[in-house]
Amino acid sequence: MRSIVPTRKRTVVGISVLGLGLAFPAVAGVACGQAGPAPTAQCSSVSLPVAQSAPAPVCSCPEVEPPQAPAAASASAAQEEKPGLCAEGMAFIEGEYCPLVEQRCLEHGKNKAAEDMEAICLKFEKPSVCLSPQRAHMRFCMDKYEYPNKVGEMPRVLVTWEEASKLCKQENKRLCSESEFNFACEGEEMLPYSYGFERDANKCNVDKPYKEPGDFAPRNFSTCERDKACKAGFDRLDARGAIGERAECVSPFGVFDLNGNVNELVMLRYKEPPHRAALKGGWWGPVRGRCRPIVSHHDERYLGYEVGFRCCSKPLDEEAKQKKGHGARTAKRGR
Repeated sequence: MRSIVPTRKRTVVGISVLGLGLAFPAVAGVACGQAGPAPTAQCSSVSLPVAQSAPAPVCSCPEVEPPQAPAAASASAAQEEKPGLCAEGMAFIEGEYCPLVEQRCLEHGKNKAAEDMEAICLKFEKPSVCLSPQRAHMRFCMDKYEYPNKVGEMPRVLVTWEEASKLCKQENKRLCSESEFNFACEGEEMLPYSYGFERDANKCNVDKPYKEPGDFAPRNFSTCERDKACKAGFDRLDARGAIGERAECVSPFGVFDLNGNVNELVMLRYKEPPHRAALKGGWWGPVRGRCRPIVSHHDERYLGYEVGFRCCSKPLDEEAKQKKGHGARTAKRGR
């Protein structure tokens, strides 16, 4: 991702693409984690400090599927033309994903609620530019809403990566990968925000004043609900919105609240346990809250009062093919 400050100084985010055999030039990059209480781990291909009061945000290195020839149909058209490929409550996502994106910031944050003004961009230049030699074809399903994916309920928070993985597995799904989150959020147009190029707190639940956690000790959500001290501390900090409350906070693929409301756990496929966890999308506080930034400092047991998740899966036709192939192999071995 690329960001330009008002003085027009040019910076580029470099993203390592593992397993593709693609070599991108080393470039200077803007820090692209999130402002707020959570520190992040740094990507070796990105380095540019941003002045802020919170721990320095940075970027990690996402994985993508092997690149293929670009599809003729657009991502939105592919979604409309292929109904019934996902379980109920999920959006079908297919198109050409750009691993390395240039995005130029025209106006930085002036929101008094934000502690990290330089990190928040209010307006990006159109269009975003794909710097990758090739795009990668992606095809998957994603929950339309944050877990439990039920309109009107509150999104689940105070959940670890391990617990979120189990909850997705119970629904025959899995946690989304970093690149899946990116593409579902930005689409082929590589939008900085899921809804466009200009930040809008009226569309997504973002930019609410940050509150110091103080002595709040996070516990598993159900445990915290039963503990008076934990619940009182959580209620003081909590500023979630109900699922489906922000109808305009929607991506090109019809996925809601990918920016703001709660941070979302994703899977880093190129990492080993216990470092496969990362956070995407931002939350209700004054943080970046865009499609590409990532927080990758926490391990798989981290609990955060603003941390939730959603689930992904293969399209149903791919699942059917995989099961059919597995059944054929099993029958052959049994002969």
